[in-house]
This record gives sequence, C-alpha cells and structure tokens, in this order.
Amino acid sequence: MSRPLIALIALLVVLFVLADSSLFTVDQTEQVLVTQFGEVVRQIRDPGLKAKLPFVQSLIEFDKRLLSVELPGEEVILGDQRRLIVDSFAVYRITDPLKYYQAVGPGQFAIQGRLNSIVTASLRRVLGNNQLLDVLSADRERIMASIRDQVNAEMPEFGVSIEDVRIRRADLPPENTQAILSRMQSERQRIAAQQRAEGAEASARIRADAERDRTVLLAEARATADKLRGEGEGEATRISAKAYSQDVNFYSAWRTLQAYRDSFESGASRLVLTPDNDFLRYLQSPPTPTGP
Repeated sequence: MSRPLIALIALLVVLFVLADSSLFTVDQTEQVLVTQFGEVVRQIRDPGLKAKLPFVQSLIEFDKRLLSVELPGEEVILGDQRRLIVDSFAVYRITDPLKYYQAVGPGQFAIQGRLNSIVTASLRRVLGNNQLLDVLSADRERIMASIRDQVNAEMPEFGVSIEDVRIRRADLPPENTQAILSRMQSERQRIAAQQRAEGAEASARIRADAERDRTVLLAEARATADKLRGEGEGEATRISAKAYSQDVNFYSAWRTLQAYRDSFESGASRLVLTPDNDFLRYLQSPPTPTGP
C-alpha cells in the first residue's frame, strides 16, 4: 500500500473522529450547557444538531420536563396547637440551567436537598397559621397554593420554577391518636347520655300528660255518672211519689211485700218479733184495696 493512500485513510479517520466528537444532538426534552475547562461558555435550549470544539468542550444535560421530588414526613404544629405528620411532594422545572448549575452543580437532582429545606420551612410557616379542620377540608387548596407561592419566591436564584406542592398524607402522631380517640369516645358517650336524658324527660312528660288526661277523663266521667245517677234517682223518686199518691195502701203493701221477699228469700232467716208487730200485719190480714 502506497504512502499517499495510507495518509488519506489516516486523514479520513481523523476527520471522522473530529466530526463525532464535535457534533451532538439536543433532544426536545433537553437543555444543554457547553463547558470549556470547567467554565460555561454556552447554553443551548433549542433542539437540533449542534457543534462544539472537540476534546476541549464538554456537555452537561438537564431535563426540560416536569420533575418531582418526594419530601420526607415532617411533624408540624398547627395554629390550634395540634401536631401533624405531613408527607408532601413538589413538582418543579429547571427554567435556567446556567443558574441551576452555578447554584447546585451539574446533578439533575442536586436541588432536592435545598428544595426539601425550603418546602419544609414554608410548610411549617403556612400550616402554623391554619387549623386542623382547614387542612382536612376543601380549604387545603388555598393552603397549598400559599406554600407553592412562598417556595417559588425563593427559587429564581436556583433557576427553578415550582409548579405545584401537594400533601400526600397527613397523620396524627401515634402518641396523640389514642388521646384523640378517647376524646371522640367521651364525646359520643356524652351525646348518648344527653339523648338518653332527653328521652327520659320526654317519656316522663308524656306519662304525666297521659296521667293528667286520665284523671280529667275519670273526673268528667264521674261527674257525668253522678249527674245521671242524680237525675235517675230524682226521676225514680218522682215516679214513686206519683205512684204513692195514686194508691197509698197499695204502695205500702207493695213495699212491705218487697221487704218480706228480701227477708225470707234465703230460707234461713230468723226474725224475733212480737205477734202484734206492725211488720207482720199483712201476714195476719191481707191488705184491702182502696181504689183510685
């Protein structure tokens, strides 16, 4: 093989190596910093085929997409002095790769430590001004928006934008759970005792009303009975007086015969009377009619 041919092949190889090390592609989901001897000389945010100085310049790639970081559980004190263990997560985006690189370094997730401390501090501040019912109600949306805004206010120097902060779980500390369950049980027992007392009171009131109505009804019935009885006795007296006035001897004889029936009906009655006793007069001689 001739020397010119060897030189040509060597030149082609060198050109290929230089092209391979100087050309690179930036994806649509990426943003790139070009560094030269450790200093950032260029940042590329548009996708496409790009070039750099071979062997001298290097690339640091960052993701353009949303990134998330899960924060460890933190115990916070709420505005009503209740303790709550809060697990949260944050969604962020690297908006300025140069600031990000200068603040935390080349690692794509190097921000997590700083983000953890900033979000935790904001959680403590905001939740410290709200009560437990606010955190557990629909008002949580406002609380999380306030936390996100506070965290975002501290993020521009890091080249990061916070898109959202959310609470994944909010639990009571284990030492408080039993106390709260005991208070709930005591409250339920108090409500049950109150309802039983109100039921007993209503029962006593209903019985008293029924007894009063019974007494009134009996009194009215007795009064009506006495009235009817008096009217009947009066009518009987009137009839008796009328009958007596029509035939005095007959009425006297009728009453005496009734007395005989009542006295001797059992067959075991004994009377000790003198023969001339007026009670025996009709046994000695029958009554005589007098006529109308």
